[in-house]
Amino acid sequence: MLTERQSLILQVIVDEFIETAQPIGSRNIAKKKQITYSPATIRNDMADLEDSGYLSKTHSSSGRIPSEKGYRFYVDHIMSPLKLSQEEVSIIKGQFDERMIELEKVMQNSAHILSELTKYTTLVLGPEVYETKLKQIQIVPINKQSAIAILVTDTGHVEHRSFAIPSNVDQSDLEKVVNILNEKLVGVPIIYLDQMIESEVVDLINRYTSNFEQSYRILQQALFGSQSSSLYVSGKSNILMQPEFSDIEKARSLFNMMESEEQIAPILKANKQGLNISIGHENQVEAMNNCTLITATYNMGEDQVGTIALLGPTRMEYAKAVSLLDLWSSYMSQSLDSWFNEG
Repeated sequence: MLTERQSLILQVIVDEFIETAQPIGSRNIAKKKQITYSPATIRNDMADLEDSGYLSKTHSSSGRIPSEKGYRFYVDHIMSPLKLSQEEVSIIKGQFDERMIELEKVMQNSAHILSELTKYTTLVLGPEVYETKLKQIQIVPINKQSAIAILVTDTGHVEHRSFAIPSNVDQSDLEKVVNILNEKLVGVPIIYLDQMIESEVVDLINRYTSNFEQSYRILQQALFGSQSSSLYVSGKSNILMQPEFSDIEKARSLFNMMESEEQIAPILKANKQGLNISIGHENQVEAMNNCTLITATYNMGEDQVGTIALLGPTRMEYAKAVSLLDLWSSYMSQSLDSWFNEG
């Protein structure tokens, strides 16, 4: 465990490096108003902190910078919650002042707002569609050969799936299929749709449509396309503003990962509920080894959980990022709780 003096010196170094991205030496630390120690004492403590793995230096004549271990100690033992400005609170609260209509829009707006407030990359992950209940389904013909199935869930998720219409399917059969689905499947968890279709729907389609095989095929395309999480990413270009990512290959690797929902969604889901901070190599993905990922979960109903995250350099403004995510997840959970109770 560090001494009180070592903790203070580490705090000054972390805070200074977050602000300037420049190594800091003992003389600069001695000039800080909260420091009452001599440069020689500070140098000795800095050497001890380096030997213990809390600090490192980029070359022999440089000052020190925090290591991943130093950031972890700072986050776990030194960092205090940051009081957000009234403007920041108002910006986040403003999203939830009106009744929520569509979850996707809220997630998209949240990603944009938080990336603007922090200058980091924001990722917002909704629940997987199959965890929700079907609220409505529509099939909209585009032309004689194709149509779009529109699925709306109880969380406000809207999914569009296009499919081909066989030439021998009558328009009236499409309408009958939609009516049957809305009558029998509304309120059913999507994960149980296949069971309900077999027990409640198949016989009705067979009875009321003129071409059962083709109508059933349309049903399968409309309801059992690929299921995916809703992932919204904003502020990817903010990465390029950070000196840590002046290396084009590092930036490209990180961009490619963020472009792939298949890669990023499992990372966000892997964290425990609540607020979690993964620093540098604590992130299991190589592209994120120079990053910090801070995640916060929000509740949707009784058993559905979504995630919001900030991705930035390990030299992240931790206190502000944590306070913003904590405030956002609180408002989001309250808003969703009201929405579910009203529904």
